[in-house]
Amino acid sequence: MAFPKLVEGDHVGAAFPASVDVLLEDAPGHLTRLFRASGAIGPDNAVTQVTHWREFFGGGMGRKMEIDVRYAQPSPDLPVRLFAKFTREFGDPLRELFSPVMDPEVRFAMLSRRADFPVRVPWCMFGDYSAADKTGLLITERVPYGAEGVEPALDKCLDYRIADPLPYYESQTRAIAALAAFHRSGRFGDVVERQFPFRADDPAILKVIPFDQMALSEKLAKLRTFVRDAPQLLPQEMADPAFLDAFCADAALLLEKEAALWAFLHAQTDLVALAHWNMNPDNAWFWHDKAGILQSGQLDWGGVGQANIAQSYFGMICAAETDFLEAHDTHLRALLLERYAALGGPVIESGLFDSCVLLATGLLGVAWMLDAPTLIEAEIGDHASLTSRFDPRIRDQFIPRAQLHLMTVFLWLWRRHDIGALIRRFPA
Repeated sequence: MAFPKLVEGDHVGAAFPASVDVLLEDAPGHLTRLFRASGAIGPDNAVTQVTHWREFFGGGMGRKMEIDVRYAQPSPDLPVRLFAKFTREFGDPLRELFSPVMDPEVRFAMLSRRADFPVRVPWCMFGDYSAADKTGLLITERVPYGAEGVEPALDKCLDYRIADPLPYYESQTRAIAALAAFHRSGRFGDVVERQFPFRADDPAILKVIPFDQMALSEKLAKLRTFVRDAPQLLPQEMADPAFLDAFCADAALLLEKEAALWAFLHAQTDLVALAHWNMNPDNAWFWHDKAGILQSGQLDWGGVGQANIAQSYFGMICAAETDFLEAHDTHLRALLLERYAALGGPVIESGLFDSCVLLATGLLGVAWMLDAPTLIEAEIGDHASLTSRFDPRIRDQFIPRAQLHLMTVFLWLWRRHDIGALIRRFPA
């Protein structure tokens, strides 16, 4: 079957390469045309040479590459080290699942080029997406991890290797507040409502958990078996059969009440704002400013849109260490609300925000973190023989390490804050 090599996007309108291979057929020519169409360079400037390119793999969106270029008219404002992200190729069975989240990402990337944008993101050279073809391309500056004052990249679920994680999470918290406050104070004008519309009664955001009660029962049975066979992989209190019994009953109740719980979150209009749903520090880069304060820039905006910022907060802390959360969760929530109000957002009562965080934790955790046992077993067949989460066989593999720790943090938060009791108080 013949697939298109070039696709015309819905936003910029330029025909862009649908794959790495097509881009490389004439990289200087394609990049010149796209950068002119987006306004990243003027009509009298051009990309004259690609001096380096390398494809690399990571994440689920599609193929990714780094590109180094030269311009006919160089400028300090024009990045020469670029990053390109493509949607999955035509014919890939996962295109339907992964591609659509790139649409809001490219709209956000183009929006982020305004001079007063409130958070640091990679400078966008081109971004567009075709909904009809489910194809997109995003090209931005490339972050120089480990050089030029930028710290090395952080890996997900390895916070225990960081001497002091708190400044990283404080920086991310300030970024959540800055973006949300910029929106809620009206400084975006009407562009967010046009580009990222939000309808509280949209069925698509009232039913997020992608399975029914029967499938949930199967996942919970798998969880029980996993914990029975490998209790050493979780904290002792998480492996307690009494806790698991209560959790399984309340998870089923949460699924029954899902629409009502989302409706409550969406009804808190002072908390609904433009937000990144995955603000974990592995999706950021960090540097110290002249005053020595750690600052951060944000990456990977797939699925960006308006949401209750409690969802963004959970996305930030979902891979933290539990002892860190025990010590600093209250402080970080207070910091978010303080900065949100100080930067022009509404004043939020802390108890309301706490409830929203717990509901978001419950809903998103049940939706996305109960497949961990199956995914771990698929990667490590003899998982019961693992000594602990620090066993190199799980520590050094991203999917098993991340899945185990994300599930553990979710269960720890559920137990620590008795999310089940909160769920039971809500009407169906």
